[in-house]
Amino acid sequence: MSTTTIRIDEDLKERVATAARLAGKTAHAFMLEAIEQTVEQAEIDAQFDRLADERWVEVLAAGRTVAWDDAKAYLEARLRGDKARRPTAHRPRR
Repeated sequence: MSTTTIRIDEDLKERVATAARLAGKTAHAFMLEAIEQTVEQAEIDAQFDRLADERWVEVLAAGRTVAWDDAKAYLEARLRGDKARRPTAHRPRR
């Protein structure tokens, strides 16, 4: 395992120490966990962006889609038990 040095101001260092103590961890373990969570979230965000791009390409290829407001209104009506008319698909706006 390698060593990395980070510079943080005294106020943040004290806040980390306090938060770590409250969590029952060392400041080192607390910071490692925070870094790991942040990296995992960045990876999830990147995966989500890739998936959204792939799906947008599919929407454009299909040529038609249902507007979110129309789909939401339809789903909410169905959830309430109301009879709802299925929304009409249209060409997406770019």
